[in-house]
Amino acid sequence: MTAGLHPGFLLFVVACAAALTSGRLRQLIMLAGTAFTCYCVWQLSPEASWTFAVPEHTLTLLHVDRLSHVFGLIFSFTAGVGCLYALHVRQGGEHAAALVYAGAALGVVFAGDLITLFVFWELMAVASLFVIWYGGTARAQAAGQRYLLVHIFGGSVLLCGILLLRAEGADLAIRALTETDYRNSTAFWLILIGVAINAAIPPLHAWLTDAYPEASTSGSVFLSAFTTKTAVYVLIRLFPGAPILLWAGVIMTLYGVVYAVLSDDFRTLLAYHIVSQVGYMVAGVGIGTDLALNGAVAHAFCHILYKALLFMGAGALIYATGKRTLTDLGGLARAMPVTLVLYMIGAVSISGFPLFNGFISKSMIISAAAKDHLPVAEFFLIMASIGTFLSIGLKLPYFAFLGPHRDLKPKPVQPNMLLAMTAGAICCTALGLYPEWLYHRLPYNASYHPYTVDHIVDALQLLLGTTVVFWWLLHRLHGEPAVNLDTDWFYRKPLRLVFNYMITSARQIGIRLEQVRLHLLATLYPYLQNPFLPSLQLGLQTRRLTADTPYNADTHRLPIGATILWVLIFFALIVFYLLL
Repeated sequence: MTAGLHPGFLLFVVACAAALTSGRLRQLIMLAGTAFTCYCVWQLSPEASWTFAVPEHTLTLLHVDRLSHVFGLIFSFTAGVGCLYALHVRQGGEHAAALVYAGAALGVVFAGDLITLFVFWELMAVASLFVIWYGGTARAQAAGQRYLLVHIFGGSVLLCGILLLRAEGADLAIRALTETDYRNSTAFWLILIGVAINAAIPPLHAWLTDAYPEASTSGSVFLSAFTTKTAVYVLIRLFPGAPILLWAGVIMTLYGVVYAVLSDDFRTLLAYHIVSQVGYMVAGVGIGTDLALNGAVAHAFCHILYKALLFMGAGALIYATGKRTLTDLGGLARAMPVTLVLYMIGAVSISGFPLFNGFISKSMIISAAAKDHLPVAEFFLIMASIGTFLSIGLKLPYFAFLGPHRDLKPKPVQPNMLLAMTAGAICCTALGLYPEWLYHRLPYNASYHPYTVDHIVDALQLLLGTTVVFWWLLHRLHGEPAVNLDTDWFYRKPLRLVFNYMITSARQIGIRLEQVRLHLLATLYPYLQNPFLPSLQLGLQTRRLTADTPYNADTHRLPIGATILWVLIFFALIVFYLLL
């Protein structure tokens, strides 16, 4: 019965219902609607398909295979957990925007052609913009505007690539461009750049670290899950084995952890770790082997779970204290023990601790690099995992929960927030204990066994060594209020100068046009009093008539005979026409 339903459209319906209702009814609709969507995704079969014919093309709105199915499962589940976390939020518009955002992400995942993918891609950008704006602050409004400009540019580049690909004679079915004759074409690179912007590949990443920390505490949970992971999905579909992606991913992993260590705002810290963790996925796509691609899919799946849990923990801190920087927090372990425990499950997951889900996915990509004889990439991927544990597993929990007391009096966290965090923590732990559940659903034919003695010993050695280094450098790692310049400086500052110049020029043009308008009115005013002034007389008198010329009926009014002449000519033309 549900095998043919499109899960994205189901979430659109739930979004409309959430916007039109309130109170307990809205909460029930959101939870029931997202649960039903999860069930529908679970029931989807590879034969399920939605197509829509248009001139010269067939749009495939629903295409199901193993790759789209595993992404659909985690997206729909995260939408449900995010709604549970946000139950206490009273703004129906925020719920609607978040659900449309999740539905559009599902639309991208199940799209069978590039046009359908692009439509949902842009809908996802618009919906996520409103999720950011519902942060409700001036900083959120400004960050949303910059977010919009970047995604307009990215969407335009992507559309140009799709249209150029079509103009070159290719059909628009979604397939690996690296395995076609178009792998070095202009369309190939335009599409890659458009997707890379959403994947937050440096230097095209700053929109993420600028906007995500400014969303509401519940909105940031949705933002952490969808945009970058849909980009990873598209990279797996279109660009498997592209060499440039391997080194782009390696750079991402290192770039993100360096800025995370420097960050004082803990949601900015988590945002930079999205860049870093997505780097592992991008590197896996660049390696391109079955094991690496499975690793990219598995890491995307696990990352959504533990990153949502981490953002929920950060949101709980903000909700309870009203603070968002490490320098303002400290000594909260006794007041918020449940939040600390749940947060630490997410922290050890992202750090790659054995028995948690980050270990079973990140190690796949590192092992794929080793098997493909890429020692440099393998080394840097391991180094990035050290920085991850240093900043998220040690720095943030120490200074927020275990550091010096700040005389804070946190208010109780909402039960639904803790329940959502518990659901995420259970999933992170369950996948770490039973990775076969996920491995059996991965799309490519490659086996992997994470719990070998070598893997476990290597991981524990790295984590223990990182802990020793943290205690040694503890006095230097305390966050300080500062502005860390990122690549967005290179376009924000010049663009501000350009916009200021454009605004000044527009004002000057407006002043000049107003002067011209006033001059024309002064010149034409005498003739507006006499619209029938003969054209000859108008031409002869133009140079001497001004607004100060007194009105003279003998010279300004048209004689009655001229009017009679025009009427006779008009009737003569009518008679002549009828006689023909």
